[in-house]
Amino acid sequence: MTRYLISFDDGAMDISAEDLPEVAAAATEVVRQARDAGAWVFGGGLESQRASLVSVDGAVADGPYPETKAVLGGFAVLELPSREEALVWAGRLAAACRCTQEVREFLPEPGA
Repeated sequence: MTRYLISFDDGAMDISAEDLPEVAAAATEVVRQARDAGAWVFGGGLESQRASLVSVDGAVADGPYPETKAVLGGFAVLELPSREEALVWAGRLAAACRCTQEVREFLPEPGA
């Protein structure tokens, strides 16, 4: 089985306060389905623009870089038998969250 990162950019989920409860319920239902299917590993939303950059010498700076156009807003990690299944789950998340999802495959763990 392979792990897939399904994510969306910060700001992509432009939901009104009125629609937020419905979107939250839909997203929670997709997560429940992924858990029930044994595919869910981990996921969540990220605090907007609260990044710190730690360089190789240990120096810490507030981030992201000013030239960064896209910042990760939230993600799910699912363990699935194929990319095709990851794309199906991404479609479910996109519909629930009302925003486009990006799908990326994790490399195998070192020594695995």
